[in-house]
Amino acid sequence: MRKILTSFPVMKYILYILLGYVLYRFITGFLFPVFRTGKQIKKQFDEMQQRMQDNNMQQPSAGSPSPQQQSARKSPVGEYIDFEEVK
Repeated sequence: MRKILTSFPVMKYILYILLGYVLYRFITGFLFPVFRTGKQIKKQFDEMQQRMQDNNMQQPSAGSPSPQQQSARKSPVGEYIDFEEVK
């Protein structure tokens, strides 16, 4: 192989150009999208984490019941309870 490359110097440059093109296609077609996707996933993860923290801050403290808990505690007035007659 060495003898072939030294006897055809043009072949050596063509091989380097071809190798450079393949490397360029690999970097632009695979590595850039992988890095870009990784950044996007990290950004979305950070946003989701921030939203969860905001939701935790907005929720009332454990001492005061939420409106749903308050309505569940109230017993309805005038509710009909069916008793069975005991003989």
